[in-house]
Amino acid sequence: MAQINSYKDLEVWRQTRALVSDIYQLTKNFPKEEQFGLTNQLRRAVISVPSNIAEGCGRNHHKDSTQFFFIARGSLYEIETQLILASDLQIISENELQKITEQVTRCKKLLGGFINYFQKLSTNEQ
Repeated sequence: MAQINSYKDLEVWRQTRALVSDIYQLTKNFPKEEQFGLTNQLRRAVISVPSNIAEGCGRNHHKDSTQFFFIARGSLYEIETQLILASDLQIISENELQKITEQVTRCKKLLGGFINYFQKLSTNEQ
């Protein structure tokens, strides 16, 4: 792995940041009655992903860091479920669902690899 000077150098952080922008753009078109429901839930969940990656990178021990990465991963699953629900409620189209869930899946894969890397570091720390 290349030398990482900051969490801002991480591809997983950059991709999840892009996901934030895309979710915000998508939810702009949600019905007004969803402003304090699904819109708010999706936005809160997506913001937590790059935030938890950054916080994990700021921790002193790899084990602590990994816990924050697991929280970020859980939020990606939450986002995926909320998007499926938005599709079920016909708030987003099947095409929109497919496009954004492909992005979520890409972020899950990147984060999964990152978690594996940190778990190995944690094992070596003991």
